Parts: sequence; structure tokens; C-alpha cells
Amino acid sequence: MKWAVMGFVMAVALPAPARAEPVSVVDDHGHLVTLPAPARRIVSVAPHVTELLFAAGGGERIVGAVEFSDYPAQARAIRRVGDNKALDLEAVAALKPDLVVVWRHGNAQRQLDKLRGLGIPMYQSEPKRLGDIGPALERLGRLMGTEAVARREARAFAAGLAGLRTQYAQRSPVRVFYQVWRSPLMTLNDTHMVSDVIRLCGGVNVFGDLQALVPTLNEEAVLQADPEVILTAAMGATSSKRPLDDLEGWKRFGGLQAVARGNLYAIDGDLLNRPTPRLLQGAQRVCEVMDEARRKR
Repeated sequence: MKWAVMGFVMAVALPAPARAEPVSVVDDHGHLVTLPAPARRIVSVAPHVTELLFAAGGGERIVGAVEFSDYPAQARAIRRVGDNKALDLEAVAALKPDLVVVWRHGNAQRQLDKLRGLGIPMYQSEPKRLGDIGPALERLGRLMGTEAVARREARAFAAGLAGLRTQYAQRSPVRVFYQVWRSPLMTLNDTHMVSDVIRLCGGVNVFGDLQALVPTLNEEAVLQADPEVILTAAMGATSSKRPLDDLEGWKRFGGLQAVARGNLYAIDGDLLNRPTPRLLQGAQRVCEVMDEARRKR
């Protein structure tokens, strides 16, 4: 009887388990996303999203991801639910996620409409500038209840950017042509994050003022611009090409400054094209390229 009374007293004295509180954030397209509790089962529908979720402290919560979600190494073991062109909606539904994180401009709109039809809360991730990556981490951390980790990573990223900006702020400008694709010949304008990286390192995108985000060019336009550096993204492990294969054709134009000075460079595309904390590594390499070009003047 004595122990029963003590047990009753202890039960009354102990606080009730904390109830999960709803969490809300505004995603990268201005849509309010509200969850009844922090997400525990997440499907990532873009490789950069997978990286962001891990960086924000929620890697173990990802139950499904698309192809090429290969960083960090643990991401390779996550169940695949298709790719950016064709999602396996049945597989997504079977995983019973409480959150799906998508990339609107990388995932076909028809696929997103069908995904939305499953009634699963959807967060649209699309950081467009270097300054967007830290806040993206913090918002995802809020949705997962991992705010402390996400905040730490966001601050580390901001500090890394500030360091590069300070280091290269006074360097002489380097005129750069960034080649997205060889045939048709394509580049990026100044509203793209890669141009942010070029500016961070003291570079100038020679086609930055074009209106289209991804303009199509001809070789004559590049010859007239006469960049000091021609830069492209290497395709990585998914391609059999050598890193500089897509730039070899420029070597027949010996009058180009970039060719004459040996300033043709390919940088790991995952470090430049994915808006994640690893962009700091890509930016560091671009800054090194800019310095190499300056020394060759």
C-alpha cells in the first residue's frame, strides 16, 4: 500500500510529456508551410535538398530521395524515389512522409502537381543567391526541430563567405566567360548564383548583363568579348568525359586571351551548381583560378 501511494504521488508530481507544437516557415517561393509537429519522415526531391537537409541536422529523417543524392556518403543508402524527370509517386506515398521538399525548377511541374495531389505538406527549395543558403538551412532546421544545428551551419557558411569577400575585395577584376553547355553554346547572366561566386572572387561575368538567366550564344559573341578566363563545370562521376573536354574546341582560337594564357578551367559541378554549404569549396577554387589568371598577365 505504501509503495502504491508513493507511485501515485510521483506520477502526479512528474510533468506531462511535452506536446509537439506546430511549426511554420515560408518557403523559397513565398508559400507558408505549416506542420503539426517537426517533420520526422522526409522525402527529398532534389540532390541539393538532400545536402541541405543533412547540413541542417536532419539527415536521419530522410526516408526517400531522388537519384544523384550522393552527398554526404550516407545519402547514397537512402531509398530512391525516381529522379527529377520521373518521380515514383507510389513509392513516395508508401513511405508515408510528413514533408516533401522539392525544387520547382528542377522537377517537372506536372510531377509536382501530382505530388501535391497526395496531400503531403510540400516545401519548395530554390536558393538563388549566395546569401540565400544560410536562411534556407535555418528554415529547414525549423521544420525539423533541429534549429541549433542549422543555425550553427548557417553561421559557419556566412563566416566563410565573409572571409573570401574580405580576401578578394581589392583584387583586380578578371573577365570571365562561364560556359554552361557547348552545343548549343550557353552561359549564365548576373542573376545566377554562379555569377555571385565570380563576383565574390573579383571576377566579372562578360555576359552578365544579358536578360535571360541562361542565354544562348554563338562563338562570335565570345570572340568579341575576349574573356581572360573560360570556366565550366566538370560533370563529375556521372560522365565519362575528361574535365576539360567541353573547352577543347576553344583552343583553335589562339587569339582569345583565355586560350593564349592557358586560362581554360573546369571545376567540380557539384561544388558550383548545388546551392549548399559546399559552395564555399567551389568558391574557393574559383578564387584560386582568378588568382592564377592574374599571375599570368
